[in-house]
Amino acid sequence: MWGPGKFDAELFLDGKAFNPQQTTNGTVTGTNVSGATLIPNAYGLPGHNLHTWTGGWGTVTYWNAFVAVNELHGIGTFFDERFDDANQFPIAAAAKLGHVSVDPDSDQVTGKLPALHFYQLALPSLRPRAGVDFNQAAADRGDELFSGKANCNSCHHEPLWTEPGWNQHTAEEMKIDSFEADRSPGHAYQTMNLAGLFVRERGLFMFPQNKGRFYHDGRFNTLLDVVNSYDQRFNLGLTDGEKQDLVEYLKSL
Repeated sequence: MWGPGKFDAELFLDGKAFNPQQTTNGTVTGTNVSGATLIPNAYGLPGHNLHTWTGGWGTVTYWNAFVAVNELHGIGTFFDERFDDANQFPIAAAAKLGHVSVDPDSDQVTGKLPALHFYQLALPSLRPRAGVDFNQAAADRGDELFSGKANCNSCHHEPLWTEPGWNQHTAEEMKIDSFEADRSPGHAYQTMNLAGLFVRERGLFMFPQNKGRFYHDGRFNTLLDVVNSYDQRFNLGLTDGEKQDLVEYLKSL
């Protein structure tokens, strides 16, 4: 099973259902872990280049066409010659999933893509409430850490919370395993949008089992786990108090 809130869009391209060895900073944290990833945010997307966990695929328009034609079997056109690489995408290459074409008069997908794209970009991120979803004083201190000692702003640039331009990094840079990155054309991970993190941290609007879980495969249960990992991987030297302040700031975005 994929697990709650997860999906594996690449399974029917490469047939890889499990990550044989999940590692973080050289430490094995799991074996034969599900290859599915958490479903990414569908809001707060304006200004972003890549929109899914692994880089190199394309923007939200790419995935709209991919899902409509190849996963929902809609009558439409989808083109991606990268799928012809039988070593990386054996199933997709054999089925020629990157070369799906129908007559324009029969196409029931392509004409709907612009309106869908416009709608998706219009969805704003949920806004947290000071004193309810986060501690304001602690978040103010965390703001200074975010762009200072913790160096988060080097990738998660305010106010997009990702890099303007080419927003992806290699697994080596991130000091994690490359399993999911290597399933994508870009062989890298995308710098994800941080807006609305408080929703998952607090478990709002979701089943209890979906609460928390961060990173592409949900390997971190809480935001504090995420901060602790970055502190260890990049030798940030954060104190316990600074870590808590950084968590409150992340919840305030």
